[in-house]
Amino acid sequence: MVDMRRRDFITLIGGAVASSPLWPLSAGGEHAAMPVIGFLYPGVPELSAGIVAAFRKGLGETGFAEGRNVAVEFRFAYNDNARLSELAADLVRRRVAVIATPGSTPSALAAKGATTAIPIVFSIGTDPVEVGLVASFNRPGGNVTGISSLNSELAAKRLGLLHELLPNAVCFAVLVNPNNPNADTLARDAKAAGLVIGREIEILASGTTRDIDAAFASSVQKRADALLVSPDPLLDNRRVQIITLATHHRLPTIYSFRESVEIGGLMSYGSSAEDRDRLVGIYTGRILKGEKPAELPVMRATKFEFVVNLQTARVLGLDIPATLLARADEVIE
Repeated sequence: MVDMRRRDFITLIGGAVASSPLWPLSAGGEHAAMPVIGFLYPGVPELSAGIVAAFRKGLGETGFAEGRNVAVEFRFAYNDNARLSELAADLVRRRVAVIATPGSTPSALAAKGATTAIPIVFSIGTDPVEVGLVASFNRPGGNVTGISSLNSELAAKRLGLLHELLPNAVCFAVLVNPNNPNADTLARDAKAAGLVIGREIEILASGTTRDIDAAFASSVQKRADALLVSPDPLLDNRRVQIITLATHHRLPTIYSFRESVEIGGLMSYGSSAEDRDRLVGIYTGRILKGEKPAELPVMRATKFEFVVNLQTARVLGLDIPATLLARADEVIE
């Protein structure tokens, strides 16, 4: 019922925009059709403001402003990936001009499964060729293109940072969402990285909000010395819950995105989420102007950030090595 009310509200707002004086006029004096973008995301709107703002910023860089010369139909799955196919099909029925799926492999796959005609712009943390979204980076082919941050392939780097912080640690836990198509790859890469540094790796599965509490209880039972939170929309949406539990259990934790460190997480290493979602907006705008997704190469994220929160380190009783601090792109005091 709550979802329906939110959907009705969004539809109402969209109707108000369509009938407003800002709608461009055609040569005959009638309102010209304003292009509509479909925005598909697995999380919740209340925790997605940063993603939406960065996407709008990218659109603006190509000359599009929501409500002035473009409209956006938002669809959120409220952390239920099973709903993504239904939501994607709804956007197809509404004949949107482009479907944007920032920060989510499941959303991108659901959109691709719903249409072979409407252009799709994704941003994901893994190899889009490997998961079947495009034919190649340089020549995507079909109706899909976007940005790959390769965040899911950075497990070794993140575990290496934890190892440098805690050289005497024996066991590192890795939190993954088993409903994410990248889950098996994330777990495999983490275990391989553990072998390299000679440390035990425990995989903790959390597919729902309740599972996160259970995963932390399991990390205590397994005597994990530190935790790596893998990149995933559900886990990112539950960052406050995860940070609270990590602090409560005094468990040093590294995250994929700086946003978690800004609100109390210990460390993060990964691509800039803001830059990634801005690029989705730019590609969406370019497609609205007539470029074909098949001819737009998949962009690779180039901006990576290592962020440390010294206040959290003090709460956990940790001394961050000077070598780590020297490499940090930002140290939060």
